[in-house]
Amino acid sequence: MSEGTWVTGLGVAAPNGLGLEAYWSATLAGESGIGTVSRFDPTSYPARLAGEIDGFVAEDHLPARLLPQTDRMTRISLAAADWALENAGVVPGELPEFDMGVITASSSGGFEFGQNELRALWSKGGQYVSAYQSFAWFYAVNSGQISIRNGMRGPSSVVVSDQAGGLDALAQARRQIRKGTPLVLSGAVDASICPWGWVAQLASRRLSVRNDPERAYVPFDDEAAGHVPGEGGALLVLEDAEHARDRGARRIYGEIAGYAGTLDPRPDRGREPGLRKAVELALADARAVPGDIDVVFADAAAVPELDRIEAETITKIFGPRGVPVTAPKTMTGRLYSGAAPLDVAAALLSIRDGVIPPTVRTTLSDSYDIDLVTDAPREAVLRTALVLARGYGGFNSAMVVRAVAR
Repeated sequence: MSEGTWVTGLGVAAPNGLGLEAYWSATLAGESGIGTVSRFDPTSYPARLAGEIDGFVAEDHLPARLLPQTDRMTRISLAAADWALENAGVVPGELPEFDMGVITASSSGGFEFGQNELRALWSKGGQYVSAYQSFAWFYAVNSGQISIRNGMRGPSSVVVSDQAGGLDALAQARRQIRKGTPLVLSGAVDASICPWGWVAQLASRRLSVRNDPERAYVPFDDEAAGHVPGEGGALLVLEDAEHARDRGARRIYGEIAGYAGTLDPRPDRGREPGLRKAVELALADARAVPGDIDVVFADAAAVPELDRIEAETITKIFGPRGVPVTAPKTMTGRLYSGAAPLDVAAALLSIRDGVIPPTVRTTLSDSYDIDLVTDAPREAVLRTALVLARGYGGFNSAMVVRAVAR
């Protein structure tokens, strides 16, 4: 099994669209899912906007027995996993259980579940804390619950590297496929829009406190002042190419062609940040040159210094305005570990449909010499895309995805 790693299924849950095609239609239409937080009263906090998923009713998607033992992020993950498998035409019960793995990423774990149990502990006593607290808060819970629900007993794990984690999980899945596992469900869904999660996010000092949905999250803009957080993400079915071909996969979105991850040096070391090196190594892994890349899906931190680093990286590698750049996450907020897999899904859909989604509401600063797609989608012939992701603490990840000739 060495022909490559193909993406054969996509499951998406995003603030501007629940389900793959709903998300994609909204994204191409420039529809935002960002608004005032509704899951708790945000008036006492400096940041009060988020990308919340509207209309997800867990009871419509999951058996009642799972509800008491799962956090919101796990419930959404289980539904997204079902959608991805269905989209791929995979029925787990028809495949050998040790031939299927689950590798996800998580930035926070089940914060809302944990907060509720801590509240019960403080207000009522330990006898009122759910036994499910022992695992429902944990970073690996999504991988575990998806594995149990679908009987997927092959190599499984979780990756924790903040917003870079989603790409790192897909890369780990690709490694397992190269080692002989035919199919791995991978990606990430995060959801920590609750007071405990909110305080943790505010501690990064990267959240926008501009509470105008039209101008709160504007990367590469002179008024960039931090990001808006969100919930959701994407899960992808990755398969060995031969396995996908043998089972008659109904569709091939593309292949994971290249990946690399780096870590930034300490700021006082005076060395170049690691994003550029990650891109160069990912291109080399894909046996690609800069001219092969048709579009870049940016990390888009909306922190001026981080935007500068990313824009300069893109310009140094591809030349001034040398490749179209987009950040559709301005419509969803940054979904932490779920953000990059959602960008990978968007990149594959862009390749499928020959269109680049826009970066809404941003007015490109004159200080950045990049070709940022704004306001409206741009039609283009696309074969290869580069997805960038960076996590708090200096994590950098880059992934190359491309069309598969069949």
